[in-house]
Amino acid sequence: MRVIERYVLREVAMAWAAVSVVLFVILISNQLAFVFKLVAESGLSSGIVLHLLWFRLVQQFLMLLPIGLFLGIMLALGRLYHESEMAAMQACGVGNRDVLRPIVLLAGLAAVALAWLSLSVAPHSAQAEIGLKNQAAREARFASLQQGKFRSFGGSNIVFYAESIDEQSVLHNVYAQRTLGDRMEIITAARAEQHGVGEAEQTFVLFDGERYEGLPGNPEFRIWRFAEHGIPVRLPEVGDVKLKDYQKSTFALLRDGRLSDYAELQSRIATPLTVLVLAVLAVPLARLRPRQGRYARAGQFILVYLVYLLLLQSAQSWMIRGVTPYWLGMWWVHIALIATAWMLWRQADGKLTWVRR
Repeated sequence: MRVIERYVLREVAMAWAAVSVVLFVILISNQLAFVFKLVAESGLSSGIVLHLLWFRLVQQFLMLLPIGLFLGIMLALGRLYHESEMAAMQACGVGNRDVLRPIVLLAGLAAVALAWLSLSVAPHSAQAEIGLKNQAAREARFASLQQGKFRSFGGSNIVFYAESIDEQSVLHNVYAQRTLGDRMEIITAARAEQHGVGEAEQTFVLFDGERYEGLPGNPEFRIWRFAEHGIPVRLPEVGDVKLKDYQKSTFALLRDGRLSDYAELQSRIATPLTVLVLAVLAVPLARLRPRQGRYARAGQFILVYLVYLLLLQSAQSWMIRGVTPYWLGMWWVHIALIATAWMLWRQADGKLTWVRR
């Protein structure tokens, strides 16, 4: 590799790293807020926050790496054009193809990494996330009662509350509410014990309390006073969740052979292809006229990426619904972008002229 190619490679790699760091900080902030919201709403253990965050970030890398490289090429070449370094290179006989060679090498390495992430790591991460949520929900459902917090059991038709819990796990100042069809049962007790913690079948034994039973809105209630009263609780099992297409392994997509499976498989293959297509498209697109700012083409870069992404998503949806033929799939989007890159390359080489009126 020549000195000038190593120089371009270094500039693009540094710009890519800088853009990726900024996007990663934004991404991790957004995903961290989502995970905290999920844990708070679902009552999951706070210990799974880092695991869930990691699983979600692995899947989001598939979107971060292509846009990071695309913008990195724009920033690196934009600086070279703005500071007239590219003009000096062209005066010495360095053409666009010489600039493209190190960029394609970098994009090829990124495409290999993305292929590994898209076809293997991301589906495994999605399955692990589902399994972790399922296990955390099971543990939260079977966990012991906590003081000062309302807790629902038995499909949410039984609610318990304890003001305090002593060292012997005895509940004090207990409130319980149970729905029996249209009728409601409310129980208060001085103390209670929870038997069978961690099991599907549990029993709450309440001592020295009162039980109220009646129809809400009706003044007629039946009241019992008791020295000991047991409430059996049967917790529903947390069953296995049916995997969605994006959560299936690549082998499972090939084995099942449904149209939606093939659409998901093409979507995974499209991820590394996107990097290569965008890298080839970025070189002529980053070309600046004299005295243009280095960020003059930023809007065009972002627009091209968004259009490319939306077309891929639309092509996947059309393939699943049968709007486009099975054999065409999502390939036409890549072909359209490659044709656009070819036209820009011909224009950059002076072989394509535009008529202006």
